[in-house]
Amino acid sequence: MTDGPFLYDEGPEPLHTGAPRRSGKVLVLVFGATVLVAVLMAVLLPLVKGSAGDQSREAVGVFLAALGKHDTETAYQLLCKQEQAKVSPDGVAGRYLGPGTGAVVGVSDATFGGDPAQHVRVEWGDGSRTTMTVVNVDGPHVCGVTPTG
Repeated sequence: MTDGPFLYDEGPEPLHTGAPRRSGKVLVLVFGATVLVAVLMAVLLPLVKGSAGDQSREAVGVFLAALGKHDTETAYQLLCKQEQAKVSPDGVAGRYLGPGTGAVVGVSDATFGGDPAQHVRVEWGDGSRTTMTVVNVDGPHVCGVTPTG
């Protein structure tokens, strides 16, 4: 302590009069809010993105619309890497288009090379059907087509 003339007769008082106490309420609140946001994101993500079947149905719809408008570059980008290696952008229409306009009529779960996939059934204008395999790795991509009769 210093000796000397003080403004007040009692001398300088310590700034903190009691022992410091830490309250963990703020820390618990921050961690609790983080956990709540993480749980909400996990629960709401399928609602925002849609199910795998919905995503596959939409991807094949965009794929068919692109081919119908002769936009082979967009259709080529919707193919998975294995299919892109098999076909050029100019050959996509010949490999995937059927007679007439195609419409998605159903989706079912499947596997493709060990990855979860969906089989998307497409019905063409003449009544024929094909099944397109869609793998949802880094987004839905078309990975093959097979005629179903």
